[in-house]
Amino acid sequence: MPGQDWIEQTGELFEVAMFGGDTSALDRSDDVLDAIEAPLSMARGKVLHVRFLNDREENSQELVLFERAAELYRRLGDASGEADALFWIGCWHQVVKGDGAAASPYLERSYALAKSVEDRMTMSYAIRHLGFADKDAGHFDLARDRLTESVTLRRAIGFRPGEAAGLVALAYLAAETGDPSTALHHLDEAQSVAESCGAKAVSGWIEQARTHIRS
Repeated sequence: MPGQDWIEQTGELFEVAMFGGDTSALDRSDDVLDAIEAPLSMARGKVLHVRFLNDREENSQELVLFERAAELYRRLGDASGEADALFWIGCWHQVVKGDGAAASPYLERSYALAKSVEDRMTMSYAIRHLGFADKDAGHFDLARDRLTESVTLRRAIGFRPGEAAGLVALAYLAAETGDPSTALHHLDEAQSVAESCGAKAVSGWIEQARTHIRS
């Protein structure tokens, strides 16, 4: 049964502290519980984020969950986990609240922390959304560099759905900067990647992008 091992472990630590008089067991129990709560908070926060993307109804618990996860990962000394949580805090500010300025410090810290432990997945997310912030601010060259880095990172680790999504972002940027032929080339490549990995949602984004670019 999932979770049975840590339930037994914390139960044993409780008895050691309660009846054996070993109060150090309380700290060990905290560590076990933190290691369970952190990914659980992340998972719940991500579910709320996808629900927001589907219905555009904000739930403030999303931010609370990601902030809690960041705190727990920091306490555990898990840099990769903390970087992931910081990204999602930034994503909440940028995507849910539409506040790129508030998001950027979290995204930058996420990227730096992820890079320090070679977590290329989180790096790809953080640099992608920093690219979005640059695009919104009119810094198109920097945005292109960052979005391209995100695609490169995702391609290197075999994250095919993310690679396709990154190519869609580059297509929108190319179209916005007056280069529709490059935009359509990115979309053709994105479609090939999306079809190869069954990323049906991304395929829908590609069709929307084609319509937008051709209109």
